[in-house]
Amino acid sequence: MNASALPPTAAASAATLAPSASGTAAPAATGPGGLVRWGVAASTARTLASAGPRLEPGEGARIVEEIRAAAAAGVEHVYRITGLESAHELRDSEVLVVDRAGWATAAVNGFREMLEPGLKQVLGDRFPQGLPMSLKLGGYGVGAEMGGLVTFLASHVLGQYDAFSVSSTAPGGRLLLVAPNIVQVERALSVEPADFRLWVALHEQTHRVQFAAAPWLREYLREQITELMDGLMSLPTSLRERLKSLTGSVRQDAEAPQGGAGQDPAHDGGGMGLLDLVTGPREKEALSRVTAVMSLLEGHANVVMDSVDASVVPTVKTIRQRFEGRGTERSALQKLIMRVIGMAAKQKQYQDGARFVRAAVDELGMEGFNAVWRGREMLPTEAELHEPRLWVERVSADA
Repeated sequence: MNASALPPTAAASAATLAPSASGTAAPAATGPGGLVRWGVAASTARTLASAGPRLEPGEGARIVEEIRAAAAAGVEHVYRITGLESAHELRDSEVLVVDRAGWATAAVNGFREMLEPGLKQVLGDRFPQGLPMSLKLGGYGVGAEMGGLVTFLASHVLGQYDAFSVSSTAPGGRLLLVAPNIVQVERALSVEPADFRLWVALHEQTHRVQFAAAPWLREYLREQITELMDGLMSLPTSLRERLKSLTGSVRQDAEAPQGGAGQDPAHDGGGMGLLDLVTGPREKEALSRVTAVMSLLEGHANVVMDSVDASVVPTVKTIRQRFEGRGTERSALQKLIMRVIGMAAKQKQYQDGARFVRAAVDELGMEGFNAVWRGREMLPTEAELHEPRLWVERVSADA
């Protein structure tokens, strides 16, 4: 869906990074040259990101405040549904209401924080004397391709919890809510704005609570990503070419008719995913662990979001029906992750995550399910994700 651009006067009020009272605006993604020129990626994404839907003068500032209020209100509902005490202590992370350019800049910074440690470790081992000039120069092209991919996603993402972009004021990461996209979708669906904003906030605030409940999870994911990097950097296919293929693949996924007859996302000509590229047993095990934990996180957030009733979100049934009917634009990042992984049924994995959570809660209750946040050994394996009883039996035996 193409939204008309904000006029400059409206953009000035709505299209700005809007930090929480105690937070600060997202920093620009810059850094020294390397395999990825992050500054190039950030400037490309920031420059190319469109403004979004038209707003009346002064309307943008009001919308930003309303979205921030919805995010704050969502925390108590997450606590009530999950029983996680971490929902009461979220002071170590911040909430930012951003425009598309702000999200694009922050997203590149998030990718840098997530990927750079692994890249440095892997490349340091492979090139102890320093990167060859060809790779350094290629970093500009990689940065431009990444910037183009982030630009496309910037018009689709409603919200994102970034666990890797930490600072002295927000050591627990930050939650980004993209105001123009939320407004665009609520208008397209003709739903009650206040209800829709709270509904979206419930999903995103759940991710914030998850990492607060499992502070070890950030490093766990980073370890798995570094393991994957080690395998991918030994492949002959260039990172730039994979990003270029990936950009086209994600664009095809988002723009293709939803539920098209006979459509097979795994064989749409969009290029290979990581499952096609990763060959080593260690890398495959890491990929399996990443797949399982991402499915758990998204499935859990979906269960929380879908647990509210009309007493919390009066028009929740209408929102669910219309949102799911349009192909769930909230899945833009999910589509990227699933395309990177190379799975045929991108949404199916997250549906499996939600089914896992519901099955585990049915058997153990929410308190029993919350054992999953105690440590990495409590995470479900990919096999357990598809067979929740296996995880339930393992957890029950350890209790």
